[in-house]
Amino acid sequence: MRQPLAPQDEMTMLRNFLLSLLIVSISIPAFAHNKQPGKGIIIRPARATWPTGYFHATIIEKGLRELGYTVEKPKELPVTQFFNTVAQGDVDYWPNSWFPLHDNYLEKQNDSISAVGYVLKKQGLQGYLVDKKHAAALKIKSLDDFKRPEVRKAFDKDGDGKADLTGAPPGWAAVNVINMHIDKYGLKDHVKQINESYEVAMAANLAAYKTGDPIFYYTWTPSWIIYKLVPGKDVIWINVPFNIPITDSKKELKLMRLHEVEGAATDPINMGFSVADIRVIANKKFLESNPPAKKFLELFTIDLCDLNEEYTKIMEGENSQQDINLHAEEWIKDNQDTWNSWLEQARHTVN
Repeated sequence: MRQPLAPQDEMTMLRNFLLSLLIVSISIPAFAHNKQPGKGIIIRPARATWPTGYFHATIIEKGLRELGYTVEKPKELPVTQFFNTVAQGDVDYWPNSWFPLHDNYLEKQNDSISAVGYVLKKQGLQGYLVDKKHAAALKIKSLDDFKRPEVRKAFDKDGDGKADLTGAPPGWAAVNVINMHIDKYGLKDHVKQINESYEVAMAANLAAYKTGDPIFYYTWTPSWIIYKLVPGKDVIWINVPFNIPITDSKKELKLMRLHEVEGAATDPINMGFSVADIRVIANKKFLESNPPAKKFLELFTIDLCDLNEEYTKIMEGENSQQDINLHAEEWIKDNQDTWNSWLEQARHTVN
């Protein structure tokens, strides 16, 4: 006849049994998660119309493909068209939104679209620059200095009596902001904004700088021109007379007065534009239906230096989609551990 187990033996067996269950429960996800949770699902991306928006868009597409999604060729959409297009569900996401500059677009479609993750956080600068040589010679620290005749004359390229400012590309929200600045700061008789192909206009400015001529322009970071005309070395950021919030947000004024900006005429400096976040905008239904894709978009981020370097490659001729694909693959290889971590976290997100 089998002897009954002692109470302590029963406790040992129970403990071992529970431990075995725990080990199994922990082990299952490591082996059972789906490497391609997006298999069979089509994603329709959009991207910016400016070439400097292609690089990180391409990297994101590659990540989504590794998760198994079929990613269609992106539609190139301007800002004004994109927000309506994604809200209607005609495309699923767009990775080129600047906030707070695009806050009004998001607010109008808030029931249908959402901002996801941070391509760049608090690194999108915008503002006005002049070449360092003429800034020093003419003592330029602010847009207000362009009211002085000698400053205005130095930067007047076409002889109309106004300083020529290379402004934002046609169709950009910044065009209206710059025009508002010219109006509110009393510069209508002193400064004229030039709106044309930015790449062409800045190539002309770069050539002028190399011959010692004065240059005056609006730009942003990340951008190829920051890599070519380095703030603090070649050019300086100048102040606006006072900051004017573009939206009704009081918080925005704090984001316009910045400290320790490399190459600034003063510290702090009134930039006239909020320091910006660059974020992905996506259709809410798409995000709800695709948790792995949402997780990847939340995790994705990129270093500002990497973007500036890439934009310079593009401007120097490595600008085909084949070139950009190669650059994207090189970036992934250089950041392989982080990349693998993003994919693993996305794969473990419940679909």
